[in-house]
Amino acid sequence: MNSDVSNPFIVSLGEVLWDLFPDGNRFGGAPANFACHATMQGSEVTMLSAVGMDEPGEEALVILRRLGVNTLQIQRSEHAATGTVGVTIDALGKPSFVIHPNAAWDYIEWTPEMESTVARAEAVYFGTLSQRSVRSRSTIRQALAIAKSHRVRRILDVNLRTPFFDDAMIRDSISMASILKLSDDELPAVTQACGIDSVSNHEDALRTLLQRFELDLVAMTRGAQGALLLSAYESIDQAGVPAVVSDTVGAGDAFTAALAIGICSGVSLQCIAENACKIASATCEYSGAIPS
Repeated sequence: MNSDVSNPFIVSLGEVLWDLFPDGNRFGGAPANFACHATMQGSEVTMLSAVGMDEPGEEALVILRRLGVNTLQIQRSEHAATGTVGVTIDALGKPSFVIHPNAAWDYIEWTPEMESTVARAEAVYFGTLSQRSVRSRSTIRQALAIAKSHRVRRILDVNLRTPFFDDAMIRDSISMASILKLSDDELPAVTQACGIDSVSNHEDALRTLLQRFELDLVAMTRGAQGALLLSAYESIDQAGVPAVVSDTVGAGDAFTAALAIGICSGVSLQCIAENACKIASATCEYSGAIPS
Protein backbone atom coordinates (compact mmCIF):
# COMPACT_ATOMS: atom_id res chain seq x y z
CA MET A 1 0.00 0.00 0.00
CA ASN A 2 1.33 3.40 -1.00
CA SER A 3 2.46 5.42 2.05
CA ASP A 4 2.11 8.85 0.40
CA VAL A 5 -1.45 9.97 1.14
CA SER A 6 -1.07 13.68 0.38
CA ASN A 7 -2.62 12.90 -3.01
CA PRO A 8 -4.15 9.44 -2.45
CA PHE A 9 -4.24 6.97 -5.30
CA ILE A 10 -7.66 5.31 -5.59
CA VAL A 11 -8.96 2.64 -7.95
CA SER A 12 -12.62 2.70 -8.99
CA LEU A 13 -14.13 -0.59 -10.18
CA GLY A 14 -17.37 -0.86 -12.10
CA GLU A 15 -19.82 0.69 -14.49
CA VAL A 16 -19.41 3.59 -16.88
CA LEU A 17 -22.71 4.47 -18.55
CA TRP A 18 -25.09 7.16 -19.75
CA ASP A 19 -28.14 8.28 -17.77
CA LEU A 20 -31.03 8.96 -20.14
CA PHE A 21 -32.86 11.88 -18.53
CA PRO A 22 -36.13 13.27 -19.94
CA ASP A 23 -34.27 16.37 -21.12
CA GLY A 24 -31.19 14.62 -22.51
CA ASN A 25 -28.38 12.15 -21.85
CA ARG A 26 -25.83 12.61 -19.09
CA PHE A 27 -22.66 10.78 -18.19
CA GLY A 28 -23.08 8.49 -15.18
CA GLY A 29 -22.56 5.25 -13.32
CA ALA A 30 -21.75 5.31 -9.59
CA PRO A 31 -18.10 4.18 -9.94
CA ALA A 32 -17.53 6.65 -12.78
CA ASN A 33 -19.20 9.46 -10.82
CA PHE A 34 -17.11 8.54 -7.78
CA ALA A 35 -13.94 8.61 -9.88
CA CYS A 36 -14.75 12.06 -11.25
CA HIS A 37 -15.62 13.51 -7.85
CA ALA A 38 -12.48 12.01 -6.31
CA THR A 39 -10.26 13.62 -8.94
CA MET A 40 -12.10 16.94 -8.56
CA GLN A 41 -11.36 16.71 -4.82
CA GLY A 42 -7.63 16.15 -5.40
CA SER A 43 -7.15 12.40 -5.64
CA GLU A 44 -5.39 10.39 -8.32
CA VAL A 45 -7.87 7.86 -9.73
CA THR A 46 -7.62 4.96 -12.16
CA MET A 47 -10.88 3.53 -13.48
CA LEU A 48 -11.24 -0.20 -14.24
CA SER A 49 -14.28 -0.68 -16.45
CA ALA A 50 -15.47 -1.28 -20.02
CA VAL A 51 -17.32 0.76 -22.62
CA GLY A 52 -18.51 -0.18 -26.09
CA MET A 53 -16.84 0.37 -29.42
CA ASP A 54 -19.27 3.21 -30.04
CA GLU A 55 -19.65 6.99 -29.88
CA PRO A 56 -21.13 7.05 -26.33
CA GLY A 57 -18.15 5.02 -25.14
CA GLU A 58 -15.69 7.40 -26.75
CA GLU A 59 -17.52 10.40 -25.33
CA ALA A 60 -17.44 8.85 -21.84
CA LEU A 61 -13.68 8.39 -22.09
CA VAL A 62 -13.27 12.02 -23.16
CA ILE A 63 -15.24 13.21 -20.11
CA LEU A 64 -13.27 11.03 -17.71
CA ARG A 65 -9.95 12.21 -19.14
CA ARG A 66 -11.07 15.86 -19.04
CA LEU A 67 -11.77 15.49 -15.33
CA GLY A 68 -8.40 13.84 -14.71
CA VAL A 69 -9.34 10.17 -14.40
CA ASN A 70 -6.81 7.65 -15.75
CA THR A 71 -8.68 5.64 -18.41
CA LEU A 72 -5.86 3.44 -19.69
CA GLN A 73 -7.46 0.34 -18.16
CA ILE A 74 -10.99 0.98 -19.38
CA GLN A 75 -11.59 -1.74 -21.93
CA ARG A 76 -13.45 -1.40 -25.26
CA SER A 77 -15.93 -4.26 -25.44
CA GLU A 78 -16.86 -5.93 -28.71
CA HIS A 79 -19.64 -7.88 -26.96
CA ALA A 80 -21.97 -5.03 -26.03
CA ALA A 81 -22.66 -1.32 -26.32
CA THR A 82 -21.84 1.29 -23.70
CA GLY A 83 -24.34 1.00 -20.85
CA THR A 84 -27.46 3.15 -20.54
CA VAL A 85 -29.99 3.82 -17.77
CA GLY A 86 -33.43 5.39 -18.06
CA VAL A 87 -33.88 8.07 -15.38
CA THR A 88 -36.98 9.86 -14.10
CA ILE A 89 -36.95 12.55 -11.39
CA ASP A 90 -39.78 13.08 -8.88
CA ALA A 91 -40.97 16.40 -7.44
CA LEU A 92 -38.34 16.28 -4.69
CA GLY A 93 -35.48 15.72 -7.15
CA LYS A 94 -35.11 12.03 -6.26
CA PRO A 95 -34.29 9.77 -9.22
CA SER A 96 -35.75 6.43 -10.32
CA PHE A 97 -33.77 4.15 -12.64
CA VAL A 98 -34.37 1.54 -15.33
CA ILE A 99 -31.00 -0.12 -15.95
CA HIS A 100 -30.68 -1.69 -19.37
CA PRO A 101 -29.18 -5.18 -19.67
CA ASN A 102 -26.15 -6.51 -21.56
CA ALA A 103 -23.93 -3.45 -21.24
CA ALA A 104 -20.21 -3.23 -21.94
CA TRP A 105 -19.46 -2.97 -18.20
CA ASP A 106 -20.87 -6.50 -17.83
CA TYR A 107 -17.74 -7.74 -19.66
CA ILE A 108 -14.80 -6.40 -17.65
CA GLU A 109 -11.93 -8.83 -18.18
CA TRP A 110 -9.13 -9.49 -15.70
CA THR A 111 -5.69 -8.34 -16.88
CA PRO A 112 -2.21 -8.61 -15.31
CA GLU A 113 -2.02 -4.80 -15.20
CA MET A 114 -4.96 -4.72 -12.81
CA GLU A 115 -3.02 -6.61 -10.15
CA SER A 116 -0.18 -4.10 -9.95
CA THR A 117 -2.59 -1.16 -10.12
CA VAL A 118 -4.75 -2.43 -7.26
CA ALA A 119 -1.74 -3.44 -5.14
CA ARG A 120 -0.32 0.09 -5.06
CA ALA A 121 -3.62 1.85 -4.30
CA GLU A 122 -4.61 3.52 -1.03
CA ALA A 123 -8.21 2.45 -1.56
CA VAL A 124 -10.36 0.47 -3.99
CA TYR A 125 -13.97 1.47 -4.57
CA PHE A 126 -16.64 -1.00 -5.73
CA GLY A 127 -20.41 -1.41 -5.74
CA THR A 128 -23.08 -4.07 -5.97
CA LEU A 129 -24.62 -3.21 -9.35
CA SER A 130 -21.36 -3.77 -11.24
CA GLN A 131 -21.37 -7.40 -10.05
CA ARG A 132 -24.63 -8.32 -11.81
CA SER A 133 -22.81 -10.34 -14.51
CA VAL A 134 -20.64 -13.39 -13.91
CA ARG A 135 -17.73 -11.95 -15.92
CA SER A 136 -17.43 -8.58 -14.20
CA ARG A 137 -18.24 -10.03 -10.78
CA SER A 138 -15.32 -12.44 -11.12
CA THR A 139 -12.97 -9.63 -12.17
CA ILE A 140 -14.06 -7.32 -9.36
CA ARG A 141 -13.73 -10.00 -6.71
CA GLN A 142 -10.29 -10.98 -7.98
CA ALA A 143 -9.25 -7.34 -7.66
CA LEU A 144 -10.66 -7.18 -4.13
CA ALA A 145 -8.73 -10.29 -3.12
CA ILE A 146 -5.53 -8.64 -4.34
CA ALA A 147 -6.44 -5.47 -2.45
CA LYS A 148 -7.05 -7.38 0.78
CA SER A 149 -3.75 -9.24 0.48
CA HIS A 150 -1.96 -5.88 0.18
CA ARG A 151 -3.96 -4.30 3.03
CA VAL A 152 -5.60 -1.83 0.67
CA ARG A 153 -8.83 -0.25 1.91
CA ARG A 154 -11.88 -1.71 0.18
CA ILE A 155 -14.82 0.70 0.04
CA LEU A 156 -18.21 -0.81 -0.76
CA ASP A 157 -20.83 1.68 -1.92
CA VAL A 158 -24.10 -0.24 -1.80
CA ASN A 159 -26.21 0.62 -4.86
CA LEU A 160 -29.21 -1.70 -4.90
CA ARG A 161 -31.03 -1.66 -8.21
CA THR A 162 -33.85 -4.15 -8.75
CA PRO A 163 -33.58 -6.87 -10.02
CA PHE A 164 -29.76 -6.89 -9.95
CA PHE A 165 -29.15 -7.98 -6.37
CA ASP A 166 -30.10 -10.60 -3.82
CA ASP A 167 -29.29 -11.31 -0.17
CA ALA A 168 -26.19 -13.34 -1.02
CA MET A 169 -24.85 -10.53 -3.23
CA ILE A 170 -25.23 -8.06 -0.37
CA ARG A 171 -23.59 -10.31 2.23
CA ASP A 172 -20.74 -11.36 -0.04
CA SER A 173 -20.01 -7.76 -0.99
CA ILE A 174 -19.90 -6.56 2.62
CA SER A 175 -17.64 -9.47 3.55
CA MET A 176 -15.12 -8.29 0.94
CA ALA A 177 -15.14 -4.68 2.20
CA SER A 178 -13.29 -2.91 4.97
CA ILE A 179 -15.47 0.23 4.71
CA LEU A 180 -19.22 0.19 4.06
CA LYS A 181 -21.24 3.12 2.72
CA LEU A 182 -25.01 2.88 2.24
CA SER A 183 -28.11 5.07 2.39
CA ASP A 184 -30.96 4.95 4.87
CA ASP A 185 -33.18 3.75 2.01
CA GLU A 186 -30.86 0.77 1.52
CA LEU A 187 -30.49 -0.10 5.20
CA PRO A 188 -33.63 -2.32 5.49
CA ALA A 189 -32.54 -4.53 2.56
CA VAL A 190 -29.01 -4.77 3.94
CA THR A 191 -30.12 -5.68 7.46
CA GLN A 192 -32.58 -8.25 6.11
CA ALA A 193 -29.86 -9.84 3.97
CA CYS A 194 -27.57 -10.00 7.00
CA GLY A 195 -30.19 -11.38 9.39
CA ILE A 196 -30.39 -8.28 11.58
CA ASP A 197 -33.87 -8.20 13.08
CA SER A 198 -34.73 -4.53 13.52
CA VAL A 199 -33.78 -1.24 11.87
CA SER A 200 -35.81 1.00 14.20
CA ASN A 201 -32.53 2.17 15.71
CA HIS A 202 -30.19 2.95 12.85
CA GLU A 203 -27.10 3.27 14.98
CA ASP A 204 -27.62 -0.16 16.55
CA ALA A 205 -28.08 -1.73 13.12
CA LEU A 206 -24.94 -0.07 11.76
CA ARG A 207 -22.99 -1.07 14.86
CA THR A 208 -24.05 -4.68 14.32
CA LEU A 209 -22.86 -4.56 10.71
CA LEU A 210 -19.57 -2.97 11.80
CA GLN A 211 -18.89 -5.71 14.33
CA ARG A 212 -20.27 -8.72 12.45
CA PHE A 213 -18.22 -8.04 9.33
CA GLU A 214 -15.19 -6.64 11.18
CA LEU A 215 -15.38 -3.38 9.25
CA ASP A 216 -13.22 -0.34 9.93
CA LEU A 217 -16.05 2.10 9.23
CA VAL A 218 -19.73 2.25 8.32
CA ALA A 219 -21.22 5.42 6.81
CA MET A 220 -24.94 5.89 6.18
CA THR A 221 -26.26 8.89 4.24
CA ARG A 222 -29.70 10.24 5.12
CA GLY A 223 -30.44 12.70 2.33
CA ALA A 224 -31.20 16.18 3.66
CA GLN A 225 -30.75 14.86 7.22
CA GLY A 226 -27.01 14.36 6.79
CA ALA A 227 -25.09 11.20 7.65
CA LEU A 228 -24.19 8.80 10.43
CA LEU A 229 -20.59 7.49 10.61
CA LEU A 230 -19.48 4.71 12.97
CA SER A 231 -16.11 3.21 13.74
CA ALA A 232 -15.09 1.00 16.64
CA TYR A 233 -14.20 4.14 18.59
CA GLU A 234 -16.51 6.91 17.36
CA SER A 235 -20.06 7.69 16.35
CA ILE A 236 -20.60 10.87 14.34
CA ASP A 237 -24.17 12.11 13.77
CA GLN A 238 -23.67 14.79 11.13
CA ALA A 239 -26.50 17.18 10.23
CA GLY A 240 -27.29 17.85 6.60
CA VAL A 241 -26.28 21.02 4.75
CA PRO A 242 -29.18 22.98 3.21
CA ALA A 243 -29.30 23.09 -0.58
CA VAL A 244 -31.51 24.40 -3.37
CA VAL A 245 -32.07 21.00 -4.98
CA SER A 246 -31.97 20.56 -8.74
CA ASP A 247 -31.69 16.77 -8.38
CA THR A 248 -29.89 14.37 -6.04
CA VAL A 249 -28.17 12.33 -8.76
CA GLY A 250 -24.51 11.82 -7.86
CA ALA A 251 -24.76 13.28 -4.35
CA GLY A 252 -23.99 9.93 -2.75
CA ASP A 253 -21.03 9.41 -5.09
CA ALA A 254 -19.62 12.84 -4.18
CA PHE A 255 -20.08 11.96 -0.49
CA THR A 256 -18.22 8.67 -0.90
CA ALA A 257 -15.36 10.38 -2.75
CA ALA A 258 -14.92 12.83 0.12
CA LEU A 259 -15.16 9.96 2.60
CA ALA A 260 -12.48 7.95 0.79
CA ILE A 261 -10.05 10.84 0.46
CA GLY A 262 -10.53 11.88 4.07
CA ILE A 263 -9.84 8.36 5.33
CA CYS A 264 -6.76 7.95 3.15
CA SER A 265 -5.46 11.33 4.31
CA GLY A 266 -5.92 10.60 8.01
CA VAL A 267 -8.49 13.35 8.61
CA SER A 268 -10.64 13.11 11.74
CA LEU A 269 -13.98 11.35 11.36
CA GLN A 270 -15.82 14.53 12.40
CA CYS A 271 -14.10 16.55 9.68
CA ILE A 272 -14.74 13.82 7.12
CA ALA A 273 -18.45 13.80 7.96
CA GLU A 274 -18.75 17.58 7.73
CA ASN A 275 -16.87 17.83 4.45
CA ALA A 276 -18.65 14.89 2.82
CA CYS A 277 -22.09 16.29 3.65
CA LYS A 278 -21.08 19.73 2.40
CA ILE A 279 -19.86 18.34 -0.94
CA ALA A 280 -22.92 16.10 -1.34
CA SER A 281 -25.19 19.09 -0.73
CA ALA A 282 -23.38 21.16 -3.36
CA THR A 283 -23.82 18.34 -5.87
CA CYS A 284 -27.61 18.53 -5.44
CA GLU A 285 -27.62 22.12 -6.71
CA TYR A 286 -26.75 21.21 -10.29
CA SER A 287 -28.45 18.80 -12.67
CA GLY A 288 -26.81 15.42 -13.17
CA ALA A 289 -24.02 13.64 -11.34
CA ILE A 290 -21.09 15.90 -12.26
CA PRO A 291 -20.83 19.56 -13.34
CA SER A 292 -21.42 20.01 -17.05
